[in-house]
Amino acid sequence: MRKYAAMAAIALTSALPLQAQTDDGKKFTLHGSVQSDILTFPKEDEKIGTGTYEDDFMTNTYAELHLLNKYVQAGARLEYLDHPMPGFETDFKGWGLPYFYLKGTYKGAELTLGDFYEQFGSGLVLRSYEERSLGIDNSLRGARMVLKPVKGLTLKLLGGQQRYYWHHRNLDNCSPWTWGGDMEVNVDQWFKKMDESGTRLLLGFSAVSNHAGKEADIYTTRPTGEPNEITGDPTVQPYALKMPKNVGAFDVRANLQKGNYSFLAEYAWKGHDPSTANNFTYQKGKTLLLSGSYSKRGMSVLLQAKRSQDMAYRSRRTISNASSACYINHLPAFSYQHTYTLAALYPYATQMAPGEWAFQGELGYTFKRKTFLGGKYGTNLKVNFSHVRGIDQSTNETHTDEPGGNGAESKFFKMGPETYYQDINVQLEKKVNKQLKLNFMYSNQRYNQQVVEGHGEKAIKSNIFVAEGKYQFSPKFTLRGEAQYLHTKQDQKDWWYGLLELSILPHFMVSISDQYNGNVPYFKANGSEDASRGTHKEHYLLGSVAYTQGAHRLQLSYGKTRAGYNCSGGVCRFVPASKGLQANYTFTF
Repeated sequence: MRKYAAMAAIALTSALPLQAQTDDGKKFTLHGSVQSDILTFPKEDEKIGTGTYEDDFMTNTYAELHLLNKYVQAGARLEYLDHPMPGFETDFKGWGLPYFYLKGTYKGAELTLGDFYEQFGSGLVLRSYEERSLGIDNSLRGARMVLKPVKGLTLKLLGGQQRYYWHHRNLDNCSPWTWGGDMEVNVDQWFKKMDESGTRLLLGFSAVSNHAGKEADIYTTRPTGEPNEITGDPTVQPYALKMPKNVGAFDVRANLQKGNYSFLAEYAWKGHDPSTANNFTYQKGKTLLLSGSYSKRGMSVLLQAKRSQDMAYRSRRTISNASSACYINHLPAFSYQHTYTLAALYPYATQMAPGEWAFQGELGYTFKRKTFLGGKYGTNLKVNFSHVRGIDQSTNETHTDEPGGNGAESKFFKMGPETYYQDINVQLEKKVNKQLKLNFMYSNQRYNQQVVEGHGEKAIKSNIFVAEGKYQFSPKFTLRGEAQYLHTKQDQKDWWYGLLELSILPHFMVSISDQYNGNVPYFKANGSEDASRGTHKEHYLLGSVAYTQGAHRLQLSYGKTRAGYNCSGGVCRFVPASKGLQANYTFTF
């Protein structure tokens, strides 16, 4: 019966009133949402590697309620993942109320008790957030205070225990606490001439500390100095690493805006933090982030650079590198976030340890109407370049990357020999007439599968071509189509993709898509590749119907979904292949 608790949550939330009136006449407003992703009637298919299904009904369901007025806000979230969707580890299995809070606001002060999310600056030392598609929820449970004592000054203080799946504390006798403070000064609000000239200057400083609590000892080995009686080599003995109880991190930043220009400089550093990410070495982390942009009507330019080293900052040190749980911080990915299926086939995940050099540049330009290139309606052009490579790493007698060592030596401005990711893409958007709009994209990518995924090719070189067209037959009927082709000599070779989508306003959207590859490997019952059987041709055909009514949206899909990585902002999760009926329901009020 548990699997139907999700449906009960949907019905209960949908039936609640939107407003309540208190005795003193002050209104409380009720807001909420329901999101439910369901896979049912699954079909096991060794050709695409679905593996063996334990349940015939899988769902990730979330129901939220928020009650608020001018001074008080309270809320809670019910999560039902007792039969989680494919790709979510067994740790996600369960259901309950992992998120609830009470917030009070008065004049320049705000106090939150319970669970909360927060980000300092760009998130280099602290970013707690939720991303359900990736299974990320690193909220903090404790207290958070925001103060605005004077004009232009914002202070934040917080402390709490980070969510780890369904736990916050007393997990393996470990109860880590995260503390932090942030200060931001809007300098232009203190100087009248700056304010009048439209110059905006924001200065910020952040400090975060993670208190590990009681952790199990971490052991390694070292020579005793005494020779072995048989081999003559120095014998080794286990010894416990001295783990720091508190790991601090700091961040300073400046953001300047003047007219069409904007500049951001941010530097963060982290103390000794031995963990699985850095092989339990005592190396300090550091990140430098620079970003500059220029924009005006019809043109925009963006330039970014980032250098990071050993910045995997987690509240629990022994978590597997494959897990996305318990990250205290976040490093933004300087790579284009593709939405087209084949362009996103090889997405990049930020390498927080050992680190990376990342560069990104983007130019957007609109050719004016009634010109040779602009035509009757104008033409939009966007060019983006991303390049990510490793940092310089070298070891010697004083800089070792063995457990207990102080980490590899690295020269700040020297790059490593390996390219992790590169993408050069050009997009052209053209409105032909009142009914027809066309988009074209070309992308040249280089993807280091060994670094990002831990297996496969060092350099998957691909060329991707995309053509998209949208034709509006009437105000109610619009047909959209996509044709995509990816050419590569590595991995699974070439891919083709096609999509047709019909929008029938105001309620329906119908689509059918097919993703095809001629070199798909066979798989075993557990979902792993069976190299002994070679490869085969495979169509990933998927059809869907979506219905929208007010704040309700229901989508039903049936077909095959290929295995791959789902990424957002440089954080990725592997999602296995699936086959069956999928339902997605959302409701917001």
